[in-house]
Amino acid sequence: MSPSIVEFDSKQSGFQQVQDLSLQYNSVRQLSVAIVGPLSDADATVQPMDDASPAKWHLAHTTWFFETFVLREQLPGYRAFDDRFDYLFNSYYEAKGPRHPRPRRGMLSRPSLEAVLRWRCHVDHFLGDALPRLSPDACDMVTLGLAHEQQHQELMLTDLLHLFSQNPLLPAMWESPARTYSTACSDRKWIEGTHGIVEIGHDGSGFAFDCEGPRHPVFLHRHALADRPVTNGEWIEFIADGGYADPALWLADGWAWVQREAIGAPLYWRGTDEGWHDFGLDGLHPIDPSAPVTHISHYEADAFARWAGARLPTEVEWESAAQAFDAMSGNQLDEAGPVRPRSAQGGPGFRQLFGDVWEWTGSAYLPHPGFRPAEGAVGEYNGKFMSGQQVLKGSSCATPRGHTRASYRNFFYPHQRWQFTGLRLAKDL
Repeated sequence: MSPSIVEFDSKQSGFQQVQDLSLQYNSVRQLSVAIVGPLSDADATVQPMDDASPAKWHLAHTTWFFETFVLREQLPGYRAFDDRFDYLFNSYYEAKGPRHPRPRRGMLSRPSLEAVLRWRCHVDHFLGDALPRLSPDACDMVTLGLAHEQQHQELMLTDLLHLFSQNPLLPAMWESPARTYSTACSDRKWIEGTHGIVEIGHDGSGFAFDCEGPRHPVFLHRHALADRPVTNGEWIEFIADGGYADPALWLADGWAWVQREAIGAPLYWRGTDEGWHDFGLDGLHPIDPSAPVTHISHYEADAFARWAGARLPTEVEWESAAQAFDAMSGNQLDEAGPVRPRSAQGGPGFRQLFGDVWEWTGSAYLPHPGFRPAEGAVGEYNGKFMSGQQVLKGSSCATPRGHTRASYRNFFYPHQRWQFTGLRLAKDL
């Protein structure tokens, strides 16, 4: 079963809703364990940078979420597996007390990976047994916890990729069949978007994070979007044309970042005598020129768009175009195994709106008109991060299938690029 979030049908019986939620809970939780299957305890403990977390910490934090927000609040007399874990595995919930410093998560050699997995089994047992007795509000919290865990599944993969890229041996997490490349890439086509009054934001049916709403009208001027994301081959042209050396292409903060960090290519690209290679969870391979470029920052995406005589799409333009498309389509995560962006398939209309790479927009991550964060500690989930970050839309090859929708708002700081982040061009008409 693809791990997706339950959308309850009001006509279903309460029993059927609980059955669906139970199946989804087991599916999501099992995928997390499958992802760490190839890892040693050391692999799961190391933290390669402050932005990333150890795989063991992701497994523990998602378990902390269910124990803290469901079991402790809904089951009278429930005894936590280990009260000390509150401090170790809280992330940023100020309402839930102090926490271990994020940059030092990699110092937690104890508890072991095996102990964290035992904790997961403990929580899964009690939550599974309690599901039929939970209130509708508590079931909603379980659904939120599943979406939260799916986010951490993607983070586990991207954090592990960054970890293994730091190892001089460049180890593959998963072996994969030999890559086959299509050197031919279709010419970029422009598709005119809807103009005038459009509506964006979640419509209220099924699950969504609080930051996706409320739905509201916005005016769009005439514009067009590219039919596909920018490819590796096009990025190689950007590099060859001196794109990383021309300050006229860059935002001031972006140029300072390029100079300070000596940036000259996407993250994980390595120049060799045989040409460009990129490192992935399946090891080091020659660049696929027709696949979408990934692991680029917002600064890089913006500079490329300027070099190409275009711009980044706004969040509204992107979402308006994507609303008619199936968010479960495309190259997304279905099971543990090698993940990488793939070439666009031929055909008319937009391609790869969902899957392969998250797409940077030119829009700041700010509240929609009328936004109100959820009450209680879970209100810290999204709203307090609405400062200094950019919106990304779609999903990536590491996103669990069924996790996203057109209204989904991913967000990162403009310099960050360890996620599967790419871009689609836009222009005014």
